[in-house]
Amino acid sequence: MSERIGIVTGGGDCPGLNAVIRAIAKAAAKRGWETIGFLGGYEGILEPQRYIQLDYQKLGSLLTRGGTILGTANRGRFSAKVGHGETRRLPRELIDGVQAGMEKLGIRGLVSIGGDGSLSIGQQLFEGGVPLVGVPKTIDNDLEGTVMTFGFDSAVACATEALDRLHTTAESHNRVLVLEVMGRYAGWIALYAGVAGGADVILIPEIPFAYDSICAKIHQREEADKHFSVIIVAEGAREKGGEFVTAADQVANREARLGGIAAVVAAEVEKRTGKEARACVLGHLQRGGSPTNFDRALCTIFGAEAVELIAAGRYGEMVAYQGSHVSAVRITEAIGRLKTVLPTGGLARTARALGVCFGD
Repeated sequence: MSERIGIVTGGGDCPGLNAVIRAIAKAAAKRGWETIGFLGGYEGILEPQRYIQLDYQKLGSLLTRGGTILGTANRGRFSAKVGHGETRRLPRELIDGVQAGMEKLGIRGLVSIGGDGSLSIGQQLFEGGVPLVGVPKTIDNDLEGTVMTFGFDSAVACATEALDRLHTTAESHNRVLVLEVMGRYAGWIALYAGVAGGADVILIPEIPFAYDSICAKIHQREEADKHFSVIIVAEGAREKGGEFVTAADQVANREARLGGIAAVVAAEVEKRTGKEARACVLGHLQRGGSPTNFDRALCTIFGAEAVELIAAGRYGEMVAYQGSHVSAVRITEAIGRLKTVLPTGGLARTARALGVCFGD
């Protein structure tokens, strides 16, 4: 039997997961290796027959297909996150179960594709003796160690298109339109899409906002004979001194489910300015669909490089995009901390120079 490697996908789905799977299977096949895909995240390693053999010659369509053919999970026995900054330790029996499952199938190395939660689990498995490498995935782009995670560019493209569409309605009706996008603790999607889509106000978690500042921007536009405004707000944005806006249905011992900040902002802006304001929540549309050209290329590079890490025996490392090239970092350098927007630098500084209001 030829050598085998395994793949798991965890956390929320996003465009590009299938492209990474395809690249791993193809790069492995060029080395004469077989690739096993475990179904439903790490749980699939523990249960008999919860895997599929990945023949890269049959995976060509995966390059453009959203989601993951392996399925994914962000809760259950392998759920690492019980709250912001809190990580649950895996019981030894789970680590032993993963080792036994991989040994039974003759797998020399496991590729874990995921964000902070999935890679935190991966690091624990590695420390417990499981040969594992990581591929960074989160549309929020809030993972350290890499300039960009795959899925982010696709999410920004979706949000930018939404802003383009909302602009025409806002202008036609002289309204204020507020678009809510994902971003619990980091406002990368709102910032990049806001700049690309010409938003007048960008509200992100890193910069608590004041309604007086937002309304002043709207009045300023009115005086300039621009009788409409477009606001983009990350789901984790908060008023100064305020709390997260959360959905009503909450589950004990899990992070609060955010949602509704756009409606709150629209209602307050309408009350204060007298202008009609409407809210639009992009939600899971940001996660779905075909990946952008950039994400397809990045995913392909990530997948191929993950196989190279296994070939070199560089377990406990994660492939990382450094802007001009792809390298690798220790998984520990990427997890347990957030990569957030610098309020006074980078793209935020550019946006301010163009007159964009951040509500501060």
